Amino acid sequence: MRTIGVVTVNRSDYGISLPILRRIQQEPELALHLIVAGAHLSPEFGLTVTAIEADGFHIGDRVEMLVSSDTPEGIVKSMGLGLIGFAQSFTRRRPDMVVVVADRFEMHAAALAALPLKIPLAHVHGGELSQGAMDDALRHSITKLSHLHFVSTKEAAHRVRQMGEEAWRVVVSGAPSLDHVRTIPRLSIQELEARVGMRLGQAPLLVTYHPVTLEYEQTEWQIGELLAALQAITRPMVFTLPNPDTSSRVIRRMIEAFLERQPHARLVENFGTQGYLSIMGYAAAMVGNSSSGIIEAPSFELPVVNIGTRQEGRVRADNVIDVNCARADIAQGIVRALAPTFRARLRGLHNPYGQGDAAEIIVGRLKDIPLDARLIRKRFIDQPGQADAADPQASLYAR
Repeated sequence: MRTIGVVTVNRSDYGISLPILRRIQQEPELALHLIVAGAHLSPEFGLTVTAIEADGFHIGDRVEMLVSSDTPEGIVKSMGLGLIGFAQSFTRRRPDMVVVVADRFEMHAAALAALPLKIPLAHVHGGELSQGAMDDALRHSITKLSHLHFVSTKEAAHRVRQMGEEAWRVVVSGAPSLDHVRTIPRLSIQELEARVGMRLGQAPLLVTYHPVTLEYEQTEWQIGELLAALQAITRPMVFTLPNPDTSSRVIRRMIEAFLERQPHARLVENFGTQGYLSIMGYAAAMVGNSSSGIIEAPSFELPVVNIGTRQEGRVRADNVIDVNCARADIAQGIVRALAPTFRARLRGLHNPYGQGDAAEIIVGRLKDIPLDARLIRKRFIDQPGQADAADPQASLYAR
């Protein structure tokens, strides 16, 4: 039996991985080894490992890695602890293959730890762009450490091949989180109200804002501008928590202060996958800078006001309204998103990230790929016209 290790480090990547985990469990030829790390094990971020256990999964191993700091130095120390922890985990129980998702610094530690141990890596959501965050560099680095690439769009597949990856390693699977849209039943409005803790007689704004890690010095100003733009909103507002990134505590502190002045706004510590998709399906619009506004929201025909540079470069559907961080621009974006005519134009919207069959594609390949030297020994494929010889200055640089 082939053992597939899957790494999850926070609630967002767990939602992406969940359809893959379920599908692995259904395969008699595969055994699941679930490795839980990062924010899942932190009370500050909701101790979401308990939600994983409530979903019925056995935790194969736990990797403690987060230090209690959101400074750049603290993030680097967490990465170092993660590298040590994953090395120990992979040595104790060596999976035949490890699945890593997207672009988190915690996930990068897992990918790097697997390299000297010659454990094949399968990477989900490579080849995308988010040029306002250090996640962009981490994602591309994980691509070069990985042996199989399950990408969400044809544009992402092209970028992965541009990085020298062999074409047979790259599979356009779509985004696994869209499998949920097709399969997970949504909570009723009464269940949502109980989860949120207030009446939702009017469809709410869903507000999800994360630190822009390449602009972390501006975090206080950026979240301040967003909250100022929301000040005049009278409909219900539902906030979610930021990821454990540089300056994430600033965002949480300022949101909590805002909530004290806004009786029609609530912060939800942990929606869970079903709850988050349910509120997306009921919301009037989404405001913030989360990738869920780019990837999942089109499937709900949900208007999204995307703020700033965090998601710069990602493929977008027509539901996304891009604005800068100034309060006036955010407010104008919200007015546009809430206009009935804008929502009406989204009927029948095509989601460029797939149609909800990613887990079947991914797990089928994990099951059948030969675990041999060809998989481990990577070759770099030069793209036509991109070799150094085509550069007239190449010989000068080489001297």
